[in-house]
Amino acid sequence: MKYTYTTKGTCSRLINLDVENGVINDVSFVGGCHGNLQGISALVKGMKVEEAISRLEGINCGSKGTSCPDQLAKALKSSL
Repeated sequence: MKYTYTTKGTCSRLINLDVENGVINDVSFVGGCHGNLQGISALVKGMKVEEAISRLEGINCGSKGTSCPDQLAKALKSSL
């Protein structure tokens, strides 16, 4: 299933997801810190959705109360 999530509180604006049978096939971010977000995308590729959520949820960027990894966890939760 392909899905687009609009982020809140981060430099990235959108997260494009491709999830199939509970496994992340692809993730791409629009906006944000390109190199770091490419790294996050590469690390979660092939990972089970639940595993990625448990690793990324609650990570903060400065005093924002969220981060791109946290927003990815929220996007993955909403894709379930």
